Amino acid sequence: MFLYQAYNAQQAAMEPLRWFANEVRTFAGRSGLSSSLSNPIMDAFTAACDVVADAKPLHDRPDYGIRTTLVDGHMVPIEEEIVLQKPFCDLLHFKKPGVTGQPRVVVFAPMSGHFSTLLRGTVEALLPQHDVYITDWINARNVPLWQGHFGLDAFIDYSIEFLRHLGPDVTAVAVCQPAVPLLVAVSAMAQMNDPAQPKAMVLMGGPLDTRVSPTKVNEFAQSGSIETIKQMVITHVPPPYAGMMRAVYPGFLQLSGFMSMNIGRHVRAHVDMFRNLVKGDGESVTSTKKFYKEYLTVMDMPADFYLQTLTAVFQNYDLPLGKFKYRDMLITPSAIEKTALMTVEGADDDICGPGQTQAAHILCSGIPAERRIDYVQQGVGHYGVFNGRKFREQILPRIATFIQSA
Repeated sequence: MFLYQAYNAQQAAMEPLRWFANEVRTFAGRSGLSSSLSNPIMDAFTAACDVVADAKPLHDRPDYGIRTTLVDGHMVPIEEEIVLQKPFCDLLHFKKPGVTGQPRVVVFAPMSGHFSTLLRGTVEALLPQHDVYITDWINARNVPLWQGHFGLDAFIDYSIEFLRHLGPDVTAVAVCQPAVPLLVAVSAMAQMNDPAQPKAMVLMGGPLDTRVSPTKVNEFAQSGSIETIKQMVITHVPPPYAGMMRAVYPGFLQLSGFMSMNIGRHVRAHVDMFRNLVKGDGESVTSTKKFYKEYLTVMDMPADFYLQTLTAVFQNYDLPLGKFKYRDMLITPSAIEKTALMTVEGADDDICGPGQTQAAHILCSGIPAERRIDYVQQGVGHYGVFNGRKFREQILPRIATFIQSA
């Protein structure tokens, strides 16, 4: 709790500087100061104020901002509809009134330091040809303690409940971390002969076997005991948040971890943004700002879920070693026979190394070879697996074809 309070105090101390920087930015924009009195010192000063004004973490979920999409050449409206509400997650439907017959897809977003809106581009790309749902995770600091704990088993519970709600004609798409709980959920449903087993699943950049191509994320997970890591990153939510006293891995600590893994890239991005502001390259600035606003919007993760995932996935390798248990059920992915499988990886992924997701094909030996697809996209890292130009132009068409053929 004291760590959280120290963070809040530090952010409060920075507010006067951010306020001043924002006032300078606003005044310069309204008065045309930077253009009417353009000189290198003034341009650099206003550019620096612009960067400082936005350099702060945010903690409330942004709007998805998806209002329309193009279906068969016609623009149709999008309505956000919560179809199932749980304490830690809403199952959100991007409803298209009047559009029927499209294949249904549920996107399992990671419960990580970022909100599900990080997959906005994934959803936007899927919408023209698919009826899209997404797991919209709730910031753990806003979930009252009386709602109970949320661990890895609870994530799998939610996954099974969502799949049962949507029925067997749905394709489940897991992006990154939820590849493990989704595969476990589908395995458990197969072992129970559940009639709601999904027709297909797509696992994208997921850490199914972290012994393969270990990354800095894997190295950190192996760097100490669970107790040591717990002492390093777990704290309690302070008042006045609704989830006060809940144990969490706070978003601001996760963000610092993400940034430190690629600190050079982030520094270069901010230096480039500064230079573009000075020279007036509005398009580059807008693109960079949009990315960092989403990147700096963080959420707290329930401590139980984080620590249990760390233990099962990154330290004990329970799934590939055949010892993963879900509520005392030993999970056997080879039991899956009815669900088609596609894996997608980025050749340059430095978060989830190439081969970690491909392991699903070894685990899911019960799925016929003709109903399994393994695709590795060259020239993309972790985020390029589910967002960006190569995702839209090369990965998405393959996923769409797979869904149709499933």
